[in-house]
Amino acid sequence: MRKIQITMDATLVDEVDLVVKKLKTTRSAFTRKALNEALKRVDISMLEEKHKKGYELFPAVNREFSVWESEQEWGDD
Repeated sequence: MRKIQITMDATLVDEVDLVVKKLKTTRSAFTRKALNEALKRVDISMLEEKHKKGYELFPAVNREFSVWESEQEWGDD
C-alpha cells in the first residue's frame, strides 16, 4: 500500500477518531472503506447519468418493453 498525506479540519479528525474507536479500527482502514464506498457511489451516479442521457437522445417507444410482460412471475399460482 502507498502512504499518502491529507489535510482535514480538526473537527472532522475528532469525529473520525471517535468513530474508529467505537468500531475498533484505524483511521486508515476507515478512510479506505469510506473512499471505496464513495467511488462506488460516483460510478453508479455516472452510469445513471449516462442512462438518462441515452433515453433523452433515444426515448423509449410505446410497447418497447412489452416483450417482457409475458416473462413476469408474480407468484400467484
